[in-house]
Amino acid sequence: MSNKAEKINNVFLNRNFRLVFFGALVSDLGATLYSFAVSFYILEISGNNAFLQGLYLALCGIAVLLFTLVGGVLGDRVSKSKIMYVCDYLKGGMILLATLLMLLFPSAAAQLVILFVLGILGNMVSGVFAPAAGALFPDIIKEEQLQQANAYFTMKNALQGILGIILAGILYALLPIHALFLLVGACYLASGISEMMIRYEFHPSPERLTMKRAFRDLADGFRYLTDQKALLAMLAAILFINFFFVPLSGNFLPYFVKTGLAEAPSYLFDNFLTPEQWSSAFEVCVGISTLIGAAILSGREQADHCGKKVAGLLCAIAAVLILLTIGYVVWVDRSSQINVFLISLSLGFFAIGFLVTGINIPISTLIMRVVDKDKLSKVNSLTSIGSQGMIPIASVLAGGILKVFGSSALLAFCSLGFTVTAVAMLFNPHIREL
Repeated sequence: MSNKAEKINNVFLNRNFRLVFFGALVSDLGATLYSFAVSFYILEISGNNAFLQGLYLALCGIAVLLFTLVGGVLGDRVSKSKIMYVCDYLKGGMILLATLLMLLFPSAAAQLVILFVLGILGNMVSGVFAPAAGALFPDIIKEEQLQQANAYFTMKNALQGILGIILAGILYALLPIHALFLLVGACYLASGISEMMIRYEFHPSPERLTMKRAFRDLADGFRYLTDQKALLAMLAAILFINFFFVPLSGNFLPYFVKTGLAEAPSYLFDNFLTPEQWSSAFEVCVGISTLIGAAILSGREQADHCGKKVAGLLCAIAAVLILLTIGYVVWVDRSSQINVFLISLSLGFFAIGFLVTGINIPISTLIMRVVDKDKLSKVNSLTSIGSQGMIPIASVLAGGILKVFGSSALLAFCSLGFTVTAVAMLFNPHIREL
């Protein structure tokens, strides 16, 4: 009897969920290949200019934030699946067009301009895509399946963190950048085909969308969010958490790989691992631990409250970041024991991946459960801006710190800022209500 109930409740028996899952699998693989390649390619053609890389990340972040508001309004008025497949077709087409332009204009300056324009336009589309995609689950699956669905998506992301990053490192070493971009464009187009087949009951708004109504919708979403005091406190904390955390993977890691590791006379497994493939190895560590954490949560019941646990896990991540900062100063800056740091960094990423999973899945599930369906896209857009609003500033600032003061200063800045925010969150009474 229990086995039968287990089969009935398995979210993979839902056709719409399968289409969303496998569509995301393909498009996220393309996104993994693209983000891996473009970070290293910009450094490669700009002479390891960390500030230029930071500027690219900042402009892309600003584009996402601005158009997330557009996506929030559209997601509650237009079919979410339609928004998803149109956005994937647009991204695929833009990447294919940019690839053609890069072949026609091979100079480093021209290619940088193309990559910057593609990054901005592509992230504008991503901003429209994200709120609709994040609000689709409550429309196509049962409430009691939300944590399971979020856990499966996290497991998918983890597998891509393992296999996709390994593949990205191999393909980046073997293929010209143009061939890699063609593959990415094809991934987005294939995802759009899958999303076109999603079917669910959708009731379009009888009101014609105007600029005035769009601003009114956003104001309604903001008022709704401000009434959720505990959720608002969580978002304010995550704003600063992301500010101090994102530069570690977006700025520090590519710079360390292209300078500290690539310029070392020797390093661990250098006979068969390139520096870029070591970057893949770090992502694999995150992927494995995320997969383990998501597998555990997929079999557990949804908790009614998660705030206190989330704050505790963030403090644990802060401890890991402090240890990694000390390790870099001792083993890389003040000695030549880069192999010891490589092992420590791998273990640190493994721990962070497991801890982050215990944070992201409960928070995502909580938002889907407590927010009204007709406001979920708007709330998703506002929470995205609230949690990521300072990331562009962080990317530019991190690039400047790297260029002027070096990696040790950036690690110290990020780990100390993260720690202060996590501890403040632990003692915030509103967080404990979540």
